[in-house]
Amino acid sequence: MTNFVLVPGAWLGAWAWDEVAAVLRAEGQDVYPVTLSGLAERRDEDAGQQQHVDDIVAVIESQDLSDVVLVGHSYSGIPVGQAAGRIGDRLRRVVYVDSNIPTDGKSFVDGWSAEGQAWVQDQLESSGGYWPPLTAEDYVGQDLSNEEIAMILERGTPHPGRSITEPAHLVRPLSELPTTYLKCLMDGATPSSDVAEQLKSPHWELVELPTGHWPMFSQPTALAKVLTTA
Repeated sequence: MTNFVLVPGAWLGAWAWDEVAAVLRAEGQDVYPVTLSGLAERRDEDAGQQQHVDDIVAVIESQDLSDVVLVGHSYSGIPVGQAAGRIGDRLRRVVYVDSNIPTDGKSFVDGWSAEGQAWVQDQLESSGGYWPPLTAEDYVGQDLSNEEIAMILERGTPHPGRSITEPAHLVRPLSELPTTYLKCLMDGATPSSDVAEQLKSPHWELVELPTGHWPMFSQPTALAKVLTTA
């Protein structure tokens, strides 16, 4: 039996996977949605990026899971990529859902422009060390209904700033791990340059979905199919 460990992106908790998890469970799969430290119902916990890696590994090890498909959306591709290397032969496959991927020694924001880094630093300083959630305008044009946008805005929580500024630490090269990268085409037609480089590996494959950056809300059934196929 495949075990799907689902990790949400910035500002979101395990609740973001509710519809996808329901589809997978109806197909007889075991599903473990994760809320990372500092977010949603765990918002009062201190959290940096390595704590998020530990959160993911702890779910897998505490449940003694094997045959794991480890899924990371958006920001969470960074801790997921690190956790995948740590769980050894428990891993069946990594699936990145329109996500960032980790680079050893680099943080989530290290690849941003100087202006972008200054902007996010200002946000963190003015918000007590947290990255404020997006606004409604940021979700326009991403295949989301008004109701879905309202739910995300209502349930999203500020994201712990240390998790996007601390560097990643890889124990295995990403290119060695069996990986599916899902590109959501309404959020850009092609993957980023670092993802394109990894796709040269024979262990990586590219899948595309004609939806926006949050397919767990916009196309949950199609996303679940991508995961089971992977």
